[in-house]
Amino acid sequence: MMKSVLIIAGEASGDLHGAALIKELKKLDSDLNFYGIGGNKMKSNGMELIYHSDRMSFLGFVEVVKHLPFIRKVQKELLDEVKIRKTKFAILIDYPGFNISIAKKLKALGVEIFYYISPQVWAWGKGRVKKIRKLVSKMLVVFPFEENFYKEKNVDAEFVGHPLIRELIEYNYLSKNELINKFGLLPDKEILLLLPGSRKHEVKDIFPAIYEAAQNIAQKFNFQIVVACASSVDESLLRETVKENDYKIISGYTYDLMKHSKFGIIKSGTSTLEAGLLNLPMIIVYKASALTYFIGKNLVKLDNIGIVNILLGKTLLPELIQNDVKSEKIFQEAEKILSNTEKYNSIKTELNKLHEILGNKNAAENAARIIYDLINEKS
Repeated sequence: MMKSVLIIAGEASGDLHGAALIKELKKLDSDLNFYGIGGNKMKSNGMELIYHSDRMSFLGFVEVVKHLPFIRKVQKELLDEVKIRKTKFAILIDYPGFNISIAKKLKALGVEIFYYISPQVWAWGKGRVKKIRKLVSKMLVVFPFEENFYKEKNVDAEFVGHPLIRELIEYNYLSKNELINKFGLLPDKEILLLLPGSRKHEVKDIFPAIYEAAQNIAQKFNFQIVVACASSVDESLLRETVKENDYKIISGYTYDLMKHSKFGIIKSGTSTLEAGLLNLPMIIVYKASALTYFIGKNLVKLDNIGIVNILLGKTLLPELIQNDVKSEKIFQEAEKILSNTEKYNSIKTELNKLHEILGNKNAAENAARIIYDLINEKS
């Protein structure tokens, strides 16, 4: 008998991890039927999209408030589908604002909730742990310290490994020469890689400053500037935001670029962990609306925002936040690293420790097995 499972992943990284999870679950039971919110990768693995994750890519308190009518509409449609399909199980992937909100409504309908890739409640929302304890049957976490954090709060949690480890191991990388030839890059210049974010407002807020800094860095250290364009961003937005033509935009080859670049300026998020695991020294930048930042600053109790720095337990990589996202400051931090070979190499050595910290478990396979067993147990 076919079992319907609601699955919600509202961002590009969630789509990637959700697709791997669906693939593993389908191996265990081809009769499982997935629907909900996801992206192209989840769709290609057999999920029925009620809403595409591209339509859900807003972040921050101000942005969420602006979109509240739309959020309510989406939640109502999903809950209606749950009732029509008599769905008993839901998998939520990160995306905390939306997912924790809908979890309460799903629980009221008798839906069993599994959470894959925890919201960063250990950083900014410890009060939400109480909600998670009431609503979520199983937390499947991707950082070792998260398992301890949740268990101390009496939440059933299990570390399954980080999905990026397997993705990066299995990825079929272009060689540096192949990358250069494919995209017409300059063989005599190292790559300075820019990742301004996967949302429109991030690109508009962050790209001009990091590009201006990149021009100065490129000039001083003989780099070529390459922008890795997220799948959720149209290349035309980058060109409209920065009209100069002395940079190259490349879509769909972010891992190859991270592997073969010399230095990066990267918006805080999953991309910084990907770059760290691929041993790319970088500057981490982050900018939000003034109100979002003000509220967030009062909630976050950590010394660092970059997950690489958090995992390593120190500020290895410079973090420039909000009003510090200025071309002069970015250039100064980059110069400190790129002018000092010893410092640059020590950063690369420290980044290698991320693999030891995260291990080499197959997160999607482990999470799928746990979820599948729980579905059978509770059916």
